[in-house]
Amino acid sequence: MFLKQLTIKAIYAAVLLLTLLAIVGTIALLKSKALVFSSVGQHETATAETVTPFPVGVNARTQIITENPQVNTYFYDTLANDPQSKDNWWNQVASLLASKSWYQNLASPISRIIVIWPGERKEEIAKNIGDVLGWEAEDRLEFQRLVDSSEPVLAEGKYFPGQYVAHRGATPADIMTLLTESFSNEVLIRYAPEVAAEVPLEDALIIASLLEREASDFNNMREISGVIWNRLFADMPLQLDATLQYVKGGNPQQPRWWPAVRPADKYLDSPYNTYQNDGLPPAPIANPSAEAILAALNPLQTDCMYYFHTKNADYHCSPTYEEHVQKLRSIYGRGS
Repeated sequence: MFLKQLTIKAIYAAVLLLTLLAIVGTIALLKSKALVFSSVGQHETATAETVTPFPVGVNARTQIITENPQVNTYFYDTLANDPQSKDNWWNQVASLLASKSWYQNLASPISRIIVIWPGERKEEIAKNIGDVLGWEAEDRLEFQRLVDSSEPVLAEGKYFPGQYVAHRGATPADIMTLLTESFSNEVLIRYAPEVAAEVPLEDALIIASLLEREASDFNNMREISGVIWNRLFADMPLQLDATLQYVKGGNPQQPRWWPAVRPADKYLDSPYNTYQNDGLPPAPIANPSAEAILAALNPLQTDCMYYFHTKNADYHCSPTYEEHVQKLRSIYGRGS
């Protein structure tokens, strides 16, 4: 009898615990949506007079890198604490669950949260948004056409990452307006004429897109930015695998947006192949965050010309190819 009573109490306790967890989970989900809703549109009143321009520490024309001491302060005070930052837990929850219809319908059956992750390509973004809003294939193509043809006209790079709230029946034109307003508020308004005089906007967006695909965090973005600028100034091919992934991912038969790179891919015939072509790709390969743009404009001074990451994301760079190969061999037992 005692054992039976103990079992019943244990069952009651388990049911109570599960109920409490369900309530707490539901509250957390509702809170994540509420916070995303409240954070959207907070920059609508920003003007060139009230926004601090991006600091810049490189001059593309004179080929000089001069580290700007304002960079870290700007990053932490202006970007890292932004309500839309991907580092905020509610944004992470909303981002991870945005593709789930039950989450979208929770608390707001007529609104939809749209998420663009830093480093996604436009076709990837159009698919994800189209899936949430139930768009047909023609709507997704029209959406890309509208964004690409808006000012400034660019083939990629203006689908600004973040969380957006839209009506469930939003059209491609509606979402284009949301994105172009965000790009203007977060990038264009910070890209003052004095910044553009040092680095043209399109160059910054291209490098930032490379950093989104190649780097692990903001500091690593600045490290790799230094290598990229060093190579550009030395007229060396960039030789970045992310550009090969971009080429391969553009194939409609390819099941992944960012497929693994094979040695033979270095010979792909494409203007985006940075193994075969000198200089920057003709356009961004992805859509960068403000953090990546800041890193593109503010490379760390380094003598490194080569780099690689280990599987656990450790960064290794070298000033010479010989050192680069040595490090590869010391870690992997081979290198080329």
